[in-house]
Amino acid sequence: MIELKRADIQLIQAILPHRYPFLLVDRVEDIDGIKAARGIKNVTMNEPHFQGHFPGTPIMPGVTIIEALAQTAAVMVGVTHELANTNMLIYFMAIDKCKFRRKVIPGDVLELAESLRGGSKIWKFKGRGLVNGEMAAEAEFTAMMDLSEQSI
Repeated sequence: MIELKRADIQLIQAILPHRYPFLLVDRVEDIDGIKAARGIKNVTMNEPHFQGHFPGTPIMPGVTIIEALAQTAAVMVGVTHELANTNMLIYFMAIDKCKFRRKVIPGDVLELAESLRGGSKIWKFKGRGLVNGEMAAEAEFTAMMDLSEQSI
């Protein structure tokens, strides 16, 4: 049996350049190489986007759900390829087949399931965001991971 890896918040921050308020994944579990991973995002009312989206009816914006999926994918690749502390930058290139199925609200635990569709410097992923096992969002996306000397 293969032992699956995990990333706590310290390892996530060593891989991703994102910080508050744009770090959107709290931990990543069940990392199975570059095949799959399960990110966890604990959704709280303290997040700045809830002040305006929407007052009195807080709903996590769809773009932040997709960003959380992408961050989970980047952590999966970073853990698998030991890219912590390498100043890797990740750039979205395309988002396809994006659908939102249910609202994500404060108090929800958003599970971000990822599976890889291909890879090189350009990576393609399929992501699903689940709340209590119910599909909240899904998308396919392409990203470029840059490890060039110019990365900060």
